[in-house]
Amino acid sequence: MERRPSCDAWSCRREPFKGETLVVQINGQGRDVADKVKLSELVNELSLAPERVAIELNQKVVRRDLWPTTILADGDRIEIVHFVGGGKQ
Repeated sequence: MERRPSCDAWSCRREPFKGETLVVQINGQGRDVADKVKLSELVNELSLAPERVAIELNQKVVRRDLWPTTILADGDRIEIVHFVGGGKQ
């Protein structure tokens, strides 16, 4: 597993949302997200391949099958780990 670089290095940009927003920490970087956004929606917004990442929410790993029902809250701390293939050829 490889920890992805900070959000600035992989396009975790802060964007304005219509309606209510909250701030979460993604790999140590603050990011505005829509209120009541689900973890699966965040993965989609970040253009991540769900099968290639693992996510920790507030120091607990969240199983992939729970992402669609996991709603983020203001101040949540999210760590995203990206799996990278490789090895001997």
